[in-house]
Amino acid sequence: MPRRTPISLIVLAPAAILGACDGTDPETAAVGAAEAAALAVVGATVIDGSGADPVPGATVVVRDGRIESVGPTAEIEVPADAEVLDAAGKYLVPGLINAHGHVGATLGLEGGHYSRENVLRHLRLYASYGVTTVVSLGGDEAAGVEVRDEQDTPSLDRARLYVSGPVVTGDTPGAALEMVNGNAAMGVDFIKIRVDDNLGSTRKMTPDVYGTVIERAHELGLPVAAHLFYLEDAHGLLDAGADFIVHSVRDRDVDDALAARLVEAGVCYSPTLTREVSTFVYESEPEFFSDPFFLASAEPAVLEALRAPESMARYRESESAQRYKEALAQAQRNLGALSDAGVTIAMGTDTGPPARFQGYFEHMELALMAESGMSPMEILVASTRDAARCAGLEGVGTVEAGNWADLILLTENPLDGVGNLRTINSVWIAGNEVPSVSTGS
Repeated sequence: MPRRTPISLIVLAPAAILGACDGTDPETAAVGAAEAAALAVVGATVIDGSGADPVPGATVVVRDGRIESVGPTAEIEVPADAEVLDAAGKYLVPGLINAHGHVGATLGLEGGHYSRENVLRHLRLYASYGVTTVVSLGGDEAAGVEVRDEQDTPSLDRARLYVSGPVVTGDTPGAALEMVNGNAAMGVDFIKIRVDDNLGSTRKMTPDVYGTVIERAHELGLPVAAHLFYLEDAHGLLDAGADFIVHSVRDRDVDDALAARLVEAGVCYSPTLTREVSTFVYESEPEFFSDPFFLASAEPAVLEALRAPESMARYRESESAQRYKEALAQAQRNLGALSDAGVTIAMGTDTGPPARFQGYFEHMELALMAESGMSPMEILVASTRDAARCAGLEGVGTVEAGNWADLILLTENPLDGVGNLRTINSVWIAGNEVPSVSTGS
C-alpha cells in the first residue's frame, strides 16, 4: 500500500493556514479556529460512489474540509453556523479520481517542462472538470512530491496528487533496482514499470527484471503499477505479484483465466482507452474541437498546431497510429469482458502528455467505458470508490462522514447517462468551491 499517513492520524491544518490562502489575516483566522463555519449542501440527490441507491433530498454537512454528516434532510441537523447551499433538484457525487494520469511536464505540445508551477496548473485544470484526485504514474519529480505533501489541509483548492517518480526501466535487474531505490528515497507512493515493446520497435522488460523490481518494491512497502500491452505479459506480471494493471490488454481477447486471476488476487484493471484515441484522432480535425466543454480550457495555439495539414498528415501516415486505432477496439472488447466477469475497474486515462487533454479526456474515457458495455453506475463507482481503493487511497472516493469533501454538484442525473457528469454546476475540494468549466467562478 502507498506510504501515506493514515486518515485517523492526520492533524488538520491550523486556521492560520486557511487565512493565508484566502487573504484573511492569520491572527484573525486563528482566533476563529475553534468555531470554523460549516457548509450544508441541502436538497440534492446524493449518489455516494459506493454503488448504493441514490438518496434524494439529502443534506451533506462539511466542516474543516471533511464531511461531518450525510443523509436524508429530515435526519440531518444543519449547524447554526453553517452556510447553506440550496441544491434542490441537483445531484451530488464524489469528485472523480483518475487512477492513471500524469502531471507537470507538458506545456502546449511540448514535454520536458516539469515544475511546481506546471504541476499546480495541471491539478487546477483537472479539478475544473471535476477530477479531484490524480494518481500520476510516471515522470514525477521532487516538486510533485512537495505538492503532494501539502494537500492534507482544509484549505485545498486544486486536485489531490499521488506520485510514482520516473517510470522504472532497465535491461538488467541491477539497473532497474537502482531506479526503484531512487524513487523510494524521493518518497513516492507507487512504483511504475513499463513492460511493452512499442509494437515491436523496442526491447521489452524481461520477467527476471520486473520480478526483481516487484520483489524489491514490496520490501519497501510500495505497490507496483504495470504498463503492458500483451495478454501474455498480463499473466507474467500476475505471476510476479504486480499490484495494478494500468493499461488495457490490446493484442487479443482476454481469456477466462486472466479474469479469474485478477478477481482472485484483487488486482485492479485501468483501461486508459483515451490513450489509444490520442494516437490517431488528430489525423483529421476531431469533433471535440468544436465542443464548448473542451474549448473552455483549450489553448488556441495548440488547436492551431494540431489542425495544421502537415500535422494531420503525420498522423494519417503513421503505421503505429493505425495499429493503435485497432487496439482501441480490442481494448474496449476486453474491458467489457473483464467488467462482466467481476474484475474491479479503475478509471484511468494516461492524460498529461501532449495532446492528451487533462480533464476533458477523463469525460471522454467515461463515454468510451459506456460504449464498452459498463452501466452508468458501474462507471461512476469505477471513477470514484474503486479508483480510490485500487490506488490504496483513503479519505476520498465516496460521500461519507469522515472523508474529504471532494464533490461535484450536477444539474442532471449521471445514472441516466455518463454524459450527465459533464453538467457541472460546481466542484468542491475539501469543501472549497473551485473554478469549474461550467461556472468559471
